[in-house]
Amino acid sequence: MRRNIFDPEHDQFRQTARAYFEKYCVPHSAEWEKAGHVDREAWRQAGAHGLLGWEMPEEFGGSNIKDFRFNAILTEEFHGTGAVGIGLGVQNDIVSGYFTGLATDEQRKRWLPGYVSGETITAIAMSEPGTGSDLANIKTSARRDGDQFVLNGAKTFISNGLLADLVIVACRTNPDADAPHRGISLIVVEDGTPGFTKGRALDKIGQKSADTAELFFENVRVPVENLLGEENRGFYHLMANLPAERLGIAVHAVSQARRALDLTLEYARDRKAFGQAIGTFQINRHAIAEMRIKVDVMTAYIDQCILAVNAGELTAEEAAGAKWWATETQWEILDRCLQLHGGYGYVNEYEIARLWRDARVQRLYGGTNEIMKDLVGRSMGF
Repeated sequence: MRRNIFDPEHDQFRQTARAYFEKYCVPHSAEWEKAGHVDREAWRQAGAHGLLGWEMPEEFGGSNIKDFRFNAILTEEFHGTGAVGIGLGVQNDIVSGYFTGLATDEQRKRWLPGYVSGETITAIAMSEPGTGSDLANIKTSARRDGDQFVLNGAKTFISNGLLADLVIVACRTNPDADAPHRGISLIVVEDGTPGFTKGRALDKIGQKSADTAELFFENVRVPVENLLGEENRGFYHLMANLPAERLGIAVHAVSQARRALDLTLEYARDRKAFGQAIGTFQINRHAIAEMRIKVDVMTAYIDQCILAVNAGELTAEEAAGAKWWATETQWEILDRCLQLHGGYGYVNEYEIARLWRDARVQRLYGGTNEIMKDLVGRSMGF
């Protein structure tokens, strides 16, 4: 199905993104999967190619362009080339909104040049060992002591956690607030700060090369100048930025489903059984046709969400619905594609096996899909 949401500058950006992934990422896939993280040089090359921080002001190296179509293209080419691991989406889809919307002039001068160049890798730390989707009840605390905050606590499931130079930490700054969500702030912690340690890389089912870590804070002293946004308003800042994060997850879902379908089409044409290509059997042909239609529907749906977020019209409930439907449909397609590969689908050297493993977390992060349905239900008055 023809897409009509892109302009010539987007097509040019797509060519740049594809060339970058093919040259600086795809050749290192096996190496990164084994290491559990990507090379920092790939981040620097992303910055050099203009693939980081285009929303940032020109004085810091950005283009001052806020257009989620660029975010979508980067994700589509990441999956379309078969690249792995590099968490550009964390930087562009998630952290970007916090820095553009909340950072002071002084913070921008300190952080944005490295952010745009790829020298500075970022992460955001929300989830805790005892708190996943329930952000209002996080336990990590930050006590004011003169011109510093003193942080204590732990975070887990943090994407880019091992490589991150800057981590936005959601923490409780007012334990006496009349409601839990009213006492949360966002504080940026810099790598190397005494008391801030990075734990083990988590041994995940999939996304092996996407570093995911535990973070620990033991009497970490951070200057008050690292407060991002308003003190005790952090929960509201998180809620304002979560729709873009969830839309980003939905874009990953449709892009990965499209990649899986393309691989399966190729396999179904080449693989022979009982003297004919397996794609010519009616049951397989119908399954492939159904998946093609679902990918087209997903694409049209998410394209409209992209236009809505650009127009400032995408609601939190709509983003939650897109994340739920896209990731559930993604998993259905990935599982069917693996099935069509037969025994080879269960062999790790086939890309479809990696895609299947990598896809499972989509229904968990950014808020579990059960939470997404609850958000939509509550918006309907239930």
